[in-house]
Amino acid sequence: MMFRLLQLADSAFPAGGFVHSSGLEAALALGEVPDLPAHLHEALRQSAHAALPFVRDAHAEPSRLAEIDRRQEAFLLSHVARRASRAQGRALLAAAARAFDPPGIALWNKEASAGRLSGHLAPVTGAVCGVVGLPLHETLVLALHTAARSLLSAAVRLGKLGPLEAQRLHAGLPLAAFLSEVPDAPEQTAPLHELFGALHDGLYTRLFQS
Repeated sequence: MMFRLLQLADSAFPAGGFVHSSGLEAALALGEVPDLPAHLHEALRQSAHAALPFVRDAHAEPSRLAEIDRRQEAFLLSHVARRASRAQGRALLAAAARAFDPPGIALWNKEASAGRLSGHLAPVTGAVCGVVGLPLHETLVLALHTAARSLLSAAVRLGKLGPLEAQRLHAGLPLAAFLSEVPDAPEQTAPLHELFGALHDGLYTRLFQS
C-alpha cells in the first residue's frame, strides 16, 4: 500500500491538478494575499474541513459515491470551484480506470463521462482509494498533500515563491494538525477564499483554469 500511496501522490499520475490554483491566482490578482504563508495555511485548513469529510465518507462506503458526490455539488457554492472539482475528479477517475483493476472505477468513469455523475474530486479520491485498498489515514494524507502541493506549485508558477522557498514553506505547514481537525460534517472555514476564487473567470489574463 505504501507503493500505491506513492503512485497516487506522484505528480506523474495524471489527475489534472496542476492546471488549477484553487483560487490563489484570483486572490493574488485582486491584491488579497498580503501574507502568502498565512493564505496557504487558511486554504489548507479549509481543505481539511470542507473536503476531507467527503473523502472519508466515500472511502468508508464507495458504493454511495453518487450520493456523496451530490452532497458535494450542493456544498460548493462557487461555479468556478464546482467546475474545478469536477474536472479534477473526472481526470482522477479516468486515470484510475486505466491504472487499476477494480471494476467499480471503470463504471464510475463511464457514469462521469456520460454526465450521470458529477465526479467531484474529494468523494472520487475517497472512493478510488477505498476500492484499491488504501487505508483511510493514508487516503486523507494523500488528499491533503495533493492540495498543498497544488497550491505551492501554483504559487511558484505565479512567481510568488521560488521552488526551494516553496519546499521550505511546505515543510513548515502543520498538515498533521489539520488532519486532526477533520469534522464530522463539512464546514466552511475560509469563505473569503471561495469568494476570491469565484471571480477567477473575470480576470483579464489567466494562467490557471481556477
